Amino acid sequence: MKPKVIERKYLIPFILITSLFSLWGFANDITNPLVAAFRSIMEIPNSEAALIQFAFYGGYGTMAIPAALFVRRFSYKKGILLGLGLYAIGAFLFIPAAQFEQFTFFLLSLYILTFGLAFLETTANPYIISMGDEATSTRRLNFAQSFNPMGSLLGMFVASNYVLTSLDSEKRDALGNLIFPTLSSAEKAVIRTHDLAVIRNPYVIIACVVLLVFIVIALTKMPRTQSTDAKDIKTKDSFKRLVKNHNYREGVLTQFFYVAAQIMCWTFIIQYAENIGIPKAVGQRYNIIAMLFFLSSRFISTYLMKYLKPSVMLTIFAIGAMTTTLSVIFIGGMIGLYCLVATSIFMSLMFPTIYGIALKGLGDDSTLGAAGLVMAIVGGALMPPLQGAIIDLGKVAWLPAVNASFILPFICFAVICVYGIRTHRRRILD
Repeated sequence: MKPKVIERKYLIPFILITSLFSLWGFANDITNPLVAAFRSIMEIPNSEAALIQFAFYGGYGTMAIPAALFVRRFSYKKGILLGLGLYAIGAFLFIPAAQFEQFTFFLLSLYILTFGLAFLETTANPYIISMGDEATSTRRLNFAQSFNPMGSLLGMFVASNYVLTSLDSEKRDALGNLIFPTLSSAEKAVIRTHDLAVIRNPYVIIACVVLLVFIVIALTKMPRTQSTDAKDIKTKDSFKRLVKNHNYREGVLTQFFYVAAQIMCWTFIIQYAENIGIPKAVGQRYNIIAMLFFLSSRFISTYLMKYLKPSVMLTIFAIGAMTTTLSVIFIGGMIGLYCLVATSIFMSLMFPTIYGIALKGLGDDSTLGAAGLVMAIVGGALMPPLQGAIIDLGKVAWLPAVNASFILPFICFAVICVYGIRTHRRRILD
């Protein structure tokens, strides 16, 4: 008899932990459009505005290992509760950030918020994997991760229909030119206060939702799936085993490049659209369409894993993403924008599949192993500012700079393709 993807005894805990995937999906994708928004409100270049992503994903790199050590010492449940608490604190800090109107304060708020997300991802992913047979772990994680885009879609919807459309700094004259840069300092100050309050409000609301989820999980009995020996394992020994594990080590590197590609494709879709004359709010709608493709493709790819090995699917999808990003670079225009949207179809299975492959067979080392994979999310902090700097050049050779900047995601997808091929060969050799 084939093992079930989700056993009945884990159903309620599985549902509660899966809800967390939507919570950090919302935070991810309401934050992406802030790069374009802060660029206008604070009148700063793309490279500086992209520090939003540096702060957001830098929190993962800072807190992933401490989160893993905390979980190993205590429990998955306590790690999740601490993560939710930090998430709420970071979101509530948007209140003083908007009051002081300092870009660095917003960066600090996001940095603390992602301390919480690092705890949640370091804890929730291996917790889901542990809720059942290892043979179905990758499918189980893909299924749970399928609910992440639902939160992302809500974040995008709020950004598109509430945040970006309500920003006075985005108003244009009859000729389509932005009015904000032509105003006096006093007029700009009034608009800046209004717009920063618009940005603040969704974070305050989500902080309240996070507190409610905190209470529900705190009052629910959650299963202990960690081995009783896990706390006695020395971190140094565990780290040594992980470093020697080729599959895991390459998985961390590949995850770094995947997250970088995902954040670049979703963050700069607005700038790509603007370059062909599409306003920010409308450009964000293309981001929503991309996320709908991402969501539907993740459910489909999870089903296909019944018949195809994860490593094979990862390779095929990486080749598909390489093809669409080449079209984004060299074709451009509306066709390039459509290809950029279509890239999300191929990105859909990558994160959980890389995660599941890399953690395969790690046993009690999986909690610390998960921390390494969550730390790899720092790729989303390091690469977007570099892409923003390329965009600020205006033109690269004969190409618009925004088109040329997508060579970075292409390189990332090439790395993922190599990992898919290598892991497939390794499975055959084994």
